[in-house]
Amino acid sequence: MSKFKQTLGILAATALLGGPAMAEELTIGLASEPTSMDPHFHNLGPNNAMSRHIFDRLILQDERQQLIPGLATEWYPIDDLTWEFKLRQGVTYHDGSPFNADDIVCSFNRAPDVPNSPSSFGIYTKGKTVVRIDDFTIHIKTPRPYPLMANDVSTIVIVSSDSGCDATTAAFNDGSAAIGTGPFKFVSYSPGDSIVVERNDDYWGEAPIWSKVTFKPLKSGPTRLAALLAGDVDIIEGVPTTDITMLAKNAEVSLSQGVSNRVIYLHLDHDRADSPFVKANGGGAIDNPLRKLEVRQAISMAINRDAIVDQVMEGVAIKAGQLLPDGFFGVSDKLAPVGYDPEGAKALLAQAGVGDGFELTIHGPNDRYINDAKIAEAIGQMLTRIGIKTQVETMPRSIYFKRASRGGPDDTPEFSFILVGWGAGSGEASSPLKSLIHTYDREAGFGASNRGRYSVAAVDALIEEALATVDDEERAALLAQATEMAINDVAIIPLHYQVNTWAAKKGLKYIARTDEYTLAIGVIKE
Repeated sequence: MSKFKQTLGILAATALLGGPAMAEELTIGLASEPTSMDPHFHNLGPNNAMSRHIFDRLILQDERQQLIPGLATEWYPIDDLTWEFKLRQGVTYHDGSPFNADDIVCSFNRAPDVPNSPSSFGIYTKGKTVVRIDDFTIHIKTPRPYPLMANDVSTIVIVSSDSGCDATTAAFNDGSAAIGTGPFKFVSYSPGDSIVVERNDDYWGEAPIWSKVTFKPLKSGPTRLAALLAGDVDIIEGVPTTDITMLAKNAEVSLSQGVSNRVIYLHLDHDRADSPFVKANGGGAIDNPLRKLEVRQAISMAINRDAIVDQVMEGVAIKAGQLLPDGFFGVSDKLAPVGYDPEGAKALLAQAGVGDGFELTIHGPNDRYINDAKIAEAIGQMLTRIGIKTQVETMPRSIYFKRASRGGPDDTPEFSFILVGWGAGSGEASSPLKSLIHTYDREAGFGASNRGRYSVAAVDALIEEALATVDDEERAALLAQATEMAINDVAIIPLHYQVNTWAAKKGLKYIARTDEYTLAIGVIKE
């Protein structure tokens, strides 16, 4: 194998970190609050974004998810099955303890197995063996060639072998274990009220310009906007789509906007013959029609994606036909958003033997994605129009994800039909394919968020072949082929890609990110 070496470069984060350290405070209004301060507890966007303030990773991602050095200064394969990582020297944790290779080994062991995790990091760690070579060198070994090593590694937070690896989630939440090497130190976590961090003046990188940052969870869009306009917060994420045009004309407000890697989609119960929230007309039992391809196709055809984008999302979204938008590695050029065809949908239902329809409940969060409850309501109305009488039930994400992942018998997914979103943490197509599409396999780390329990051996084989294919062009083709097979089989129903908008007070600006993270280091002075 030809040797590829990733050397130190100029951190793209430097553009985000600003100038010299000053005593300045920042208050950020969050649309969706982290569910925990434990960086390994839940592979969820708000959690991952918050962890970036306190903790580091071996490899970081810039605002476009390009890989840049973090706690590792260089990385490269030394043979077909082994990658070597050289670690940054002279780094200390917030409690003064030194960073070294022991922290990497224990972090990779802890990340996939945190108790009660709604969605674990096992998709990025399983199948990898971390070996300590010396204090500042590790090897990561895999049973097959694994070209996406650096992408996977960039998703795993590093915690201290002294204070973090044996700690409980509760210990992170109370701050006793929330000790990282990141640009900010933990101060306090009051769920529902605030998260406070302060600048780490001993940070190995360039110190942030903000001496103290307070994150305020403000679930309601109008409440966030009012807080910004009143000066109670300096910047907000998740600007209400209905207010973007108005804010663009306000000279006292700075807007930032960018397409994200997040697809909003529907997962369906592919597994159970008796699905708990699927009923015959009148509420009786029915053999789960969601397991029939024609029914899944009908549901997708019944959804007017243009109406969702134009009316529900106020034009601030892009309708989706697959797992990632154009421009990301491994997407297909053969897939397009499914066209709206209610009559065709009715014909497919008749073909599937359920021409008279059935009853269904769609479950979703009401405080996680942009306009999530409104999207669920719109879909419920669209399905009802073709004869699938659909009830809508939404709830806070702190309740929703637990029930969606393991609220059923024996920790199985509880719901039958759900609205959810996925952002590709690794910045390419294997991320959603491994987590959402591959057969659920906890030991192997596959299907961690496959809440519909979709399972097709041929799709699994393509995903696994892609993960072991070193040639970039061949791997991209395999990922695209796996995506095509899954989407044509309606493994999930893509709806749209989010376009995210941040608003800051005059004099500040946010560097929009494809991963949707709201980072204090991304708030710069204009």
